[in-house]
Amino acid sequence: MRNAFVPLISGRVERFHSWDIEWCHFEGETLQQLFGKVANAVAHAAGHPLTFVCCCLIVIVWAIAGPFAGYSDTWQLIINTGTTIITFLMVFLIQNTQNRDGAAVQAKLDELIRASDGENVFVGIEHLSAEEVEAFREKCERAVAAIERDEEKKLTKQKPKRATKRTKSRKAVQRAAGS
Repeated sequence: MRNAFVPLISGRVERFHSWDIEWCHFEGETLQQLFGKVANAVAHAAGHPLTFVCCCLIVIVWAIAGPFAGYSDTWQLIINTGTTIITFLMVFLIQNTQNRDGAAVQAKLDELIRASDGENVFVGIEHLSAEEVEAFREKCERAVAAIERDEEKKLTKQKPKRATKRTKSRKAVQRAAGS
């Protein structure tokens, strides 16, 4: 399906592409923007120490309830189901935040490449296949190795500096002062 018309909750019809979910609006926000806000809030809350403490308390309460529930299958099913659902949902939320963070980092790196004297051919290489990225990496390694060889040749070709009269006289003064 390339293009389609989808009625929205408000009754309007908008054109969208199958890979773009910008078509669904909730009070002026697209579904993607709304999901991004929820994902950020949940990811922030999930990384908070208080969340960890609450999860530990839930597990402790569940473990204490075990003897009262007779360690039944239902008692085990409660924790298994809860953790499975939470894990399942967190995978999507965390992936969303990582995708956005990765895209932001790539955009910043691309701008640094454009603004610097670096080769602009490296802008956007994250969209290439693994083989093409590997070819770019090998090209960079060869370039670095060539630069290192050139610098090493320059260092070995440089002759040691001869001592000037001033240096010789300073050394003589220092020897005389030391004696």
